[in-house]
Amino acid sequence: MSRAPTLQGTIAPGFERVGDAFLENFTEHGEVGAACCVYRDGERVVDVWAGAADRERARAWDRDTIVIVFSCTKGVTAVAANQLIERGLLDPDAPVAEYWPEFAANGKERIPVAWVLSHRAGLAAIDDPDLTLDDVAAWDPVIAAIAAQHPNWEPGATHGYHARTYGWMVGELIRRVTDLMPGAYVAQEISHPLGLDFFIGVPEAEDHRVATLYPPQYDDPELERLADEVLHDTSTLLGRVMGGPSGLFGYDDMWNSRRMRGAQLPSSNGHGDARALARMYAACTGEVGGVRLLGQRALDDATRVRSSGTDCVIGQPLSFGLGFALAPTFGSVPGPRAFGHSGAGGSVAFADPDQGLAFAYVMNQMRLSMSEPDPRSQALIEATYAASA
Repeated sequence: MSRAPTLQGTIAPGFERVGDAFLENFTEHGEVGAACCVYRDGERVVDVWAGAADRERARAWDRDTIVIVFSCTKGVTAVAANQLIERGLLDPDAPVAEYWPEFAANGKERIPVAWVLSHRAGLAAIDDPDLTLDDVAAWDPVIAAIAAQHPNWEPGATHGYHARTYGWMVGELIRRVTDLMPGAYVAQEISHPLGLDFFIGVPEAEDHRVATLYPPQYDDPELERLADEVLHDTSTLLGRVMGGPSGLFGYDDMWNSRRMRGAQLPSSNGHGDARALARMYAACTGEVGGVRLLGQRALDDATRVRSSGTDCVIGQPLSFGLGFALAPTFGSVPGPRAFGHSGAGGSVAFADPDQGLAFAYVMNQMRLSMSEPDPRSQALIEATYAASA
């Protein structure tokens, strides 16, 4: 059993059990460094952090530490897209090609924006074998590859998790209607108004604050073999999707590089703290500091179920609205109207409008499972709801 680090931050009276669960993650589940934040009715009630941002350099996780949150980034990108829908700049029912003419190639001319946001576009895997990580980081080459290719399946016929391509396609739509790269749009319209410490594309000057990501550790050799197969078996749709073009992506030290921190991957490489994600979701359901990100009508439309049932990529039940993952993605405790997104390795952030809650948990020690919920986030979610009862 590991020794618990010193808990840093603040906890409102009545929410102490969240702090207890947070520390138990270090003693029971091998946590290295992490942060958790909870808003209730627009007020911050939990804001805690502890552990190491970098074990090897004995760098503590501080109040201003940020970390990669993987697919929690999709939720931020969804907020951006739904803002543009609310402002009349993006029509979910219009063809993507109306905004991005090159996208119409090879049978994609009728794919609507809503199918891109709800993982129904049939473009989960990129087929171009020549793309490199430099191409991915440069944006334009990967955008051109998506525009040129055939769908992986009949668009609209079913849904399948667009693990990487969601961010490129939604990000390109943001760029086409605003003339801003998605990271710049998020900074201008989401992070700045709310004072969030969140980036899609981390400036080099902020590198010293980024926690080192630690790849998953496997006690079971069979689980390790399966995980490697998922990421690198390009003969399967799942492997092509999760591994990215030509198996470029893994959950390893590549994400600690300047190239991958600085790139704009609006599905995968957002960096921030739990405070930023919880505050953002709180501002989706009500005012926070005088700012509300989405009006109620826009939020209702964004969180209406567009895809549900067994996902053809993951092979498990998933539910999506316009970019947001929907309940029961976050376990059995949050209410039926909960929305947000989880991230590979354990991070999760969501809002539950029926309970007036916004929750976020981020960490730097990845844990991967094909089916089980992460015990670290689940313990924190359960403690949050118990304290809110």
